[in-house]
Amino acid sequence: MEQISSLLAAAAVGGFAITAVAGKFMIPALHRLHFGQTIREEGPTWHSKKNGTPTMGGLCFILGILATLGIVWVMYSPKLPEVLGMPQLQAGMLVLFLAFGSGLIGFLDDFIKVVRHRNLGLTEAQKMILQIALTFGFMFGLHSLGLLTTQVQFPIFGLVDMGLLYYPIAFFGIIFLVNAVNLTDGLDGLCTGVTFVSMIGYLLAGSLLGFVHVSLIAAATAGACAGFLVWNFYPAKVFMGDTGSMFFGGIVTALAFVMQRPELVLFFGIVYIWDAMTVVIQRTYFKATHGKRIFRMTPIHHAFEMRGWREVKIDGFFALIAVIGVAMGIFYICVA
Repeated sequence: MEQISSLLAAAAVGGFAITAVAGKFMIPALHRLHFGQTIREEGPTWHSKKNGTPTMGGLCFILGILATLGIVWVMYSPKLPEVLGMPQLQAGMLVLFLAFGSGLIGFLDDFIKVVRHRNLGLTEAQKMILQIALTFGFMFGLHSLGLLTTQVQFPIFGLVDMGLLYYPIAFFGIIFLVNAVNLTDGLDGLCTGVTFVSMIGYLLAGSLLGFVHVSLIAAATAGACAGFLVWNFYPAKVFMGDTGSMFFGGIVTALAFVMQRPELVLFFGIVYIWDAMTVVIQRTYFKATHGKRIFRMTPIHHAFEMRGWREVKIDGFFALIAVIGVAMGIFYICVA
């Protein structure tokens, strides 16, 4: 137990330190490369002052997480396989597969935006094809490791065998969740702060349920979030870009599935789901009513801006909701 605690502490501290230091050097480099964000014309007009802020800053925490996990491996090898066990090591690699694969799709999207100097990257069709291929690979990995089960533990209803219905729901649910995290990255520090809280939830869940690999990745990611907030908190000196938000989406989603507890995303990802569902509802209602809207703007965090809320206040409010979601999730684990 003491060895695991020191392992998690090392991962958190390493994630923070490496990410914070990486930002110190990477932000000037992004400036020199003219990798600045172009603000969408149809987006909030008050965001125009952010035009030119360096993007693709997600590379900072991707480097931080990867380097941290590598250092932890070296520091604790050969004891790490003994502590985790080979199945958990393989499951951890599968988490990184979805995270880095999603991050790569985001990187391609960002790169096209930067090169063409417009806020349009991959087309929706191109992005969907890539995500379908990636999700298929992830689910095949789950199946190969014996982690793909049709039985889901639902709040109130208990353990339910969904049968064949589980596969399409899980498949498109994974794609939805990754994109939901991406949509939440609309304000300085918003996605970073919410993901920090989400990772604390996964760290605790992994510890309670005996999934050390989940706690380890969550600790490194939480530390990296804190390190990135040094540069991403309002007023942001760098944006994570789709590179970072898609990477976070992969981690948030994969951690629940490798524990065979996908329902935990409903708690630990409550903010992402809420933000994304407002977009789905708005678009559906807009098309059905030929131009009418339910919300002033979506994702919903922009509607709060239109009500006069400052970005820091919105960040705090959304983080509070994330904390409530995590608390509910941990309570659910304890009583289920």
